[in-house]
Amino acid sequence: MKTKKHKRLSLEERVIIQTLLEEKKTKSFIAKKLGRSRSTITREVNKWVSDPNDKYDASLAHWLAKDDYLNKRNLDKIGTHSLLRFYVYKSLLKNWSPEQISGRIKIDYPNDPVMTISHEAIYSHIYSHPQASLNKKLIKLLPYQKSRRRKPRPRRKKGSKIKDQINISQRPEHIENRQEIGHWEGDLVIGKGQKSAIGTIVERKSRYTLIIGLENRKTKSVTRAFAKELNRFDSQLKKTMTYDNGTEMADHKWLSESTKMDIYFANPYASWERGTNENTNGLIRRFLPKKTDFGNMNEKQLKTIEQKLNNRPRKVLGYRTPLEVIAQNTT
Repeated sequence: MKTKKHKRLSLEERVIIQTLLEEKKTKSFIAKKLGRSRSTITREVNKWVSDPNDKYDASLAHWLAKDDYLNKRNLDKIGTHSLLRFYVYKSLLKNWSPEQISGRIKIDYPNDPVMTISHEAIYSHIYSHPQASLNKKLIKLLPYQKSRRRKPRPRRKKGSKIKDQINISQRPEHIENRQEIGHWEGDLVIGKGQKSAIGTIVERKSRYTLIIGLENRKTKSVTRAFAKELNRFDSQLKKTMTYDNGTEMADHKWLSESTKMDIYFANPYASWERGTNENTNGLIRRFLPKKTDFGNMNEKQLKTIEQKLNNRPRKVLGYRTPLEVIAQNTT
């Protein structure tokens, strides 16, 4: 086959490169197959694979290459350095925020001055051409695209319908400082038309998150599902849980006996007393926006979101992941 000269790789060629790399073919074999020089294939793969553990992605490489060609005069740092751009774009596709990307890249590339970027610079790059097709795609990957504050509506306080509950005021003070692993906060996230729900439980120190599929919102279904999930852990990770005043936790005594955990209840309409859980529910809403029907979701879909949250670097954890923190604190 005659070798092609001075012509950019097409998407079809990049798909063939990805396929043959997955089949463990050499770059020489791929070059011969495509009628390209070996150096062309080597440059292509090295340019868009920033880490030995990464795999060549044809669609992402073509997207980046097209943007690279159309923005030759873009002199910002992300536009100048292809490996940095690949890292940032790939992290955005993982639903990481610019702040998380900025923090985590320092851990992944501690001694590489090129691979450092502030979150302001990432935002500046994304919004540099807000009407461009690529930038529109990047903007859609940002968290909280519609930042709108609503005035809280006053609510009439009512007494709790849950019997024999232990108020958060009786929770030991040492739990507040997050120095000890094993203290959780729990809640429900409600689906479309108030007809479906999922359970969320978050460990206070590590921010490790559990997302639990529920058949319905009845107390028996909720407490049994929570107990099944929590009992996967040993006693070191099962000490207390703080919950809101939802009636789904009316059978809290059974849950406490089943898991050997003390269960405390926050005051009505005091969501800040379970701030870790509330913030995490906000993160979950990025994947499952309001009006999502949880009845149409299976356990595999929920666990995929759970794994993404537990493997995302968090500023509050020094840009470590919840999974890393919980592993460091268990023996």
